Amino acid sequence: MRIIAGAWRGRRLHAPPGAATRPTADRVRQAMFDMLMHAPWGGAERLAGAAVLDAFAGTGALGLEALSRGAGSAVFLEPDPAARAAIARNIAACDAGARARVLSASALAPPPGAPCALVFLDPPYGQAMLIPALAALAGAGWLAPGALVVAESARAEPRPPSPSDLAAELLAERTHGAARITVWRVIAPIPS
Repeated sequence: MRIIAGAWRGRRLHAPPGAATRPTADRVRQAMFDMLMHAPWGGAERLAGAAVLDAFAGTGALGLEALSRGAGSAVFLEPDPAARAAIARNIAACDAGARARVLSASALAPPPGAPCALVFLDPPYGQAMLIPALAALAGAGWLAPGALVVAESARAEPRPPSPSDLAAELLAERTHGAARITVWRVIAPIPS
């Protein structure tokens, strides 16, 4: 597994031992960033200097790919100690410590956070965590108005519904191998 493009292109990333973490495949990551960079709602300006949240971070590959391509900062949410150690190792390998922060937290019960313009969600497949995580992140303040949410789920899973507690616009949905990529733009949290 490697960084695909940007300042750290080709940099090798490490995954924790065992099967508890399922890193996003390089080709799926490439597809995500191709969508972000080339879609009418995306472009390099959406990424330049952006605050990024990598929830269900695993190896940190999505947040580090965003940093490599010009994002300003990234926060990684990961409850598993072995995965957090791999993220820390990958951050150090990219010399990204000044722009990255790893939190021992679940995307389903996140701490209060600062609004991010770009949010990556890659929950475990088949566990219906995507929409509950979006609701929890919105409630904790992680989603900026206008934020892009890029989510990965299993192709075989039912299509993720639009988040009910967010005003969000579905921008794109693509499948790549076993993965489904869904992109929403957050309009605003719906008041309680």
